[in-house]
Amino acid sequence: MSTELTPILTRFWDAPQSWRLETYERNEGYQALRSALQREPGELVQEAKDSGLRGRGGAGFPTGMKWGFLPPPDGGPRYLVVNADESEPGTCKDMPLLMAAPQFLVEGMIITSYAIGCHHAFIYLRGEVVHVYRRLMQAVQEAYAAGYLGKDILGSGFDLDITVHAGAGAYICGEETALLDSLEGRRGQPRLKPPFPAVAGLYARPTVVNNVESIASIPPIMAHGATWFGGMGTERSKGFGIFSLSGHVTRPGQYEAPLGITLRELLDMAGGVRAGHELKFWTPGGSSTPLFTAEHLDVPLDFESVGKAGSMLGTRALQIFDETVSVVKAVSRWIDFYAHESCGKCTPCREGTYWLKQILTRLEAGQGLPGDIDKLDDIASNILGRAFCALGDGATSPVSSGIKYFREEFEMAMTTPVDVSFPPERSTLFAKESVSS
Repeated sequence: MSTELTPILTRFWDAPQSWRLETYERNEGYQALRSALQREPGELVQEAKDSGLRGRGGAGFPTGMKWGFLPPPDGGPRYLVVNADESEPGTCKDMPLLMAAPQFLVEGMIITSYAIGCHHAFIYLRGEVVHVYRRLMQAVQEAYAAGYLGKDILGSGFDLDITVHAGAGAYICGEETALLDSLEGRRGQPRLKPPFPAVAGLYARPTVVNNVESIASIPPIMAHGATWFGGMGTERSKGFGIFSLSGHVTRPGQYEAPLGITLRELLDMAGGVRAGHELKFWTPGGSSTPLFTAEHLDVPLDFESVGKAGSMLGTRALQIFDETVSVVKAVSRWIDFYAHESCGKCTPCREGTYWLKQILTRLEAGQGLPGDIDKLDDIASNILGRAFCALGDGATSPVSSGIKYFREEFEMAMTTPVDVSFPPERSTLFAKESVSS
C-alpha cells in the first residue's frame, strides 16, 4: 500500500476559485457524467459495488450494496438524500470539501440518481454553516445553467432536480432516519427500523441516504474504473479518504490518503506533534469513537484494523492531544455535547448522558464521590447497545476508553481539580505562540 497522499477530491483546492464550475471542468469535471449517461443504470450500480467503496460517513457500509437494496421500480418516485449534517466534535472533512470543490458532490449526485432512478435529490446541510449553504446553492445554480441539471440532461432524456435544504442545527439529524423526519418538516428523531430507508424512506418512498464524501467519490470511480479505485487502500477497505488532523499537530488540515495509512505516517507529513511535546491520546474517527494512545500509532487506518484494535474508523477525524491535556476534561467536554444534543426519545441516552455529565462535572472540579469511576463505567455499559440509535452508543466511547487507558487520571480527579493537575495555559500556549508568530 502506498503511504503517500492521493490528492483526488483535494487535488485542485489551491486553484483560484476552485469552487467554480469552470475550474471543475478543467479538472475532468462532468466527463464521468457524460460517459455514465451512455451506460445502463444497472451497470453503474455494479461498478459502485465492484469498486468496494464503503460509506465515508462513519459506518463504512458498502455504497453500491446500499443502492442495490432499492426495490424494483413501481412507477412511483424514489429519492437520493445526501447527509451533509456534519456536526460531531472534531469531524471536519465534508464542509471543506463543499467549500473548495462542491461540483464533485453535484456530479456524483447526478450519476447516482441516474443509477437508482431518482429524479429529485436532496442535500441536507447543517444550518449553521451559512457560507457552505451559499456555496452549494451557487454550485447547483451553475450546474443548472450548464445543462447538467433540469430537464433532458445533456440530451439523455434523464431529468433531475436538486434541492439544498438547511437544517436547524441538531446533532441527531446526522442519523439518517432523524434526517429524513427533519427533511419532511417534523422534529428530528430516529425512526424504528425496519422498514429501512431503502424501502420506506423520504415520504415513505425508496430512498438512498449517503454521506457527502461517499457521493463525491463517485465521479472519479466512474471516470477511472473500479480497478483503479481498488488499487488504493487495503483489500477490504478500498480507495482513498480525507483524514482530518486537528489539535496539537504542527500542520493541522485535510490529508487525502489511501485507507490503511497510519497516524505515524500522517503525522510525519503534518510535521508531527507540536514541538517539545509528545502524543498522549487521539481519536481515530471523531469523538464518538473509542480513544487511542501512542501505542496505536502504527494501527492501519482502515475499517478492519481499527476495529480489531478496539475503536472505529468513523469519519477519520484525527484529534491529536499531547501530554498537557487532561483526559477527564476532554471526555467531560464531549459528554456535555452529547447530553445537550440527545433527542430525548429513548431513556438510556436521555438519562444516561445526563448522569454521565453530572459525574464528570464533579470529577473535573476534584469533588468526586466514592464509586464515581465505576458508576461512569456502569452507566456507559447500560447505554451501549440499549439506545434507540447509534448516537447513544457513540456517547459512551470516550468514557469507557478514557477509563480503560487513563484510570489513574480519573482517580486523581476524585480529589484534585483538573485545572490544577493540568493547567489550561499549558495546553493553549501553542495557540498563543502561533498567533504571535
